[in-house]
Amino acid sequence: MYSHYFFGASLFLHMTNVVLLALLFLGILMVLVALVLKPRKKARIFIPLPDAFKKILHENVAFYRHLDENGKTNFENRVQHFLSATRITGIRTKVEDIDRVLIGASAIIPIYAFDGWEYVNLKEVLLYPETFGENFQTEGGDRVVMGMVGSGAMQQVMILSQHALRQGFSNKTDKNNTAIHEFVHLVDKTDGDVDGVPEVLLANRYVLPWLDMVHKNIKDIIRDRSDINPYGATSQAEFLAVAAEYFFERPDLLKMKHPELYAMLEIIFGKKNSTE
Repeated sequence: MYSHYFFGASLFLHMTNVVLLALLFLGILMVLVALVLKPRKKARIFIPLPDAFKKILHENVAFYRHLDENGKTNFENRVQHFLSATRITGIRTKVEDIDRVLIGASAIIPIYAFDGWEYVNLKEVLLYPETFGENFQTEGGDRVVMGMVGSGAMQQVMILSQHALRQGFSNKTDKNNTAIHEFVHLVDKTDGDVDGVPEVLLANRYVLPWLDMVHKNIKDIIRDRSDINPYGATSQAEFLAVAAEYFFERPDLLKMKHPELYAMLEIIFGKKNSTE
């Protein structure tokens, strides 16, 4: 009787070991199959900015020309990345290479000092041939808008006048650039509010000094004691965008006429440590 018992127990243990080994083998096989069949992410292929686009940058964008060779390469790569991630659609006009390059440059200039910046609040730029109305109309009167950051149904959309876009880079002596103006609004909007206080760029200790400077300069504009575009007196948000145009278009002139404002804009746009 005992011999039958030990034989049965031995057979049971043997069978159990066989089952466990089979399950272990099956488990290893499933893991190997899963690894083989697992979808792999395609390697991101980097496509450099075309030479024709670099030529447009060199001929039209002073900010780019003033960079050293490493800086130019960085700028080109970031323009290319922006253009690959953002649709540019012509409305009753053809989008040409110069338009794409100037829009890309306008996007990168305000945030050039901030590596890895992404415009998470922009998916598409609509290009209109000329100025347009507040309701986006392209015909009839009351068409004075040159650029706009969309809201509501137009969230994540920017609208630019093609003529204003090109004029902003072709006029070498003025202090205006519509596309840079609108991208500064977009930067300002990143913290949730277009209020003239770009909290994502400006450390807390600079907020009150910046607001004091904004209000002082707005008073000077209203009293006709400033060469800053009068549109900057409309609101804090418009002052930031107008001052940024001046800062990027005519930095030497701004530094001479408004040294304190120039120094603060250096802090905001990253030429000095804005997020210490």
